[in-house]
Amino acid sequence: MRAVRSLLTILAASLLVSACQAPVQTFERTFLADPAKPYVGMTKEQIIACAGTPAGRYNTNTGETLVYHYSGAGPVPQAAPKKDESKQTSPFGKKKSDKDYDCNASLVFEGGRLTRVTFAPRLAVSPYETKTDPKTHEKVPVEQPKPCSFSLPNCRGG
Repeated sequence: MRAVRSLLTILAASLLVSACQAPVQTFERTFLADPAKPYVGMTKEQIIACAGTPAGRYNTNTGETLVYHYSGAGPVPQAAPKKDESKQTSPFGKKKSDKDYDCNASLVFEGGRLTRVTFAPRLAVSPYETKTDPKTHEKVPVEQPKPCSFSLPNCRGG
């Protein structure tokens, strides 16, 4: 009887998974420890096409790294700035809205293909950082920013 119940459970789970539009990608994004794994191996051109223009880029000895600033699940192409927004620059030439993001992602390319992604909150602080409470004058831990997730919503990984 247990074998029949187990078989029915497995069959029901299989049907649910097969009903998904992209079960492998959904499973990988949900359960794998590395959220960038579905995108590893994609070319730089493929990533830029679905993630948009990076906020920065720099060359390394073995390839190139693209840096993205984003809020939400991951970088997506931004709409072209309106004429009046494009003139809002600081004295250093950067747009004033450059600080309107929560997360940074560095996408490392070697041989023209994505090999590694690292991501973190923009305002990350050490877990040992403290500040003085103005009321009690005691040292208290600094509040940590919300954690970041990473995906490329407009990319079809793998």
